[in-house]
Amino acid sequence: MGTRTQYFNLSGPVHMTSTDWNNTQHRTSVAASLVQGVYIQERDRQHHRHGLQALAPPWWDFFHFHLCQVLVDDSDFSIFGAIYEFKYPINTFSKLHPPRYVIAFRGTLTEPDTRSQDLKLDFQFVFVQKKLQDSSRVKKALNVVQELVHNAGAENVWLAGHSLGAAIGLVVGRKMVRMGFYLESYLFNSPFSAAPLEHIKNEKLKHGARIVGSVIKAGLSVGLTGHRQRPQEEDDAFTVLSGWTPYLFVNRDDPICSEYIGYFEHREKMESIGAAGIGKLATQNSVGSIVTCALGCSTEAFHLLPTACLVINMSESQSITQAHGVEQWWTQSFNWQSKIHKYC
Repeated sequence: MGTRTQYFNLSGPVHMTSTDWNNTQHRTSVAASLVQGVYIQERDRQHHRHGLQALAPPWWDFFHFHLCQVLVDDSDFSIFGAIYEFKYPINTFSKLHPPRYVIAFRGTLTEPDTRSQDLKLDFQFVFVQKKLQDSSRVKKALNVVQELVHNAGAENVWLAGHSLGAAIGLVVGRKMVRMGFYLESYLFNSPFSAAPLEHIKNEKLKHGARIVGSVIKAGLSVGLTGHRQRPQEEDDAFTVLSGWTPYLFVNRDDPICSEYIGYFEHREKMESIGAAGIGKLATQNSVGSIVTCALGCSTEAFHLLPTACLVINMSESQSITQAHGVEQWWTQSFNWQSKIHKYC
């Protein structure tokens, strides 16, 4: 038996008796549900639930998708992703704009079968992002996305992920942009690799801490790499990303992702006080990427973006677990605030 959240009829968006593909909230609910489908597939695998006992299929059947392929980690053999295909011909629904394919990635599971590998990848995203980039999950995900885009076209392919899965989706999405493909992407509670200053209650103190952080990063960028001219292609590569506008879903009460709020808002404040140059350096760099660049190893800060549609869940959360959960994004009554941030 599974927990309540694993049963679609008990916790899924059953209120969506029909899907309006032009409705952003409906599209969000579908994307989040397909991610949940990956979580439940792995739990089905671990608990040996097969056939009629499996709890995962309703999470995609309800929205008229079928499961094409599961993505399996080479290290622990866990299911970390899935490819879903819309069941009906796309041209039949030309006014509805559904995706033909959705590639979804789950986040961390703390069960014994997956805990070790998932936590290792979490650590890599926060501290050694190049290792996550070189992981088998990212390589496998990138290969299947490239193949789908080649066969179906970028306009027919979505990326979706939660937590660690959102981090994988972010890495893959950035790489696809560099190839000239801009995929519609739904990234839920994606980790931000920095201290969660958003949780400082005093606004002046919080703003001051961010200014100090920006000055430190700008100073490190000039001081540690000043003897080596910053490659123009690195600036250009960040600029190229501005053509991609992924949906980033964050919760103010979630320390894992909430700093995205400050990241985007602070860029605008730095411009308003005449410190756009400092803000630009801080926007493109993390302390880790600056240090590795100074050591001769160019490493991107994959969590940093010039452009995104930031969606904030303004509803009060009862716990950090609730604030970080994927299920919040398909509930019928959650209070959200969205804004497109574009800066380069």
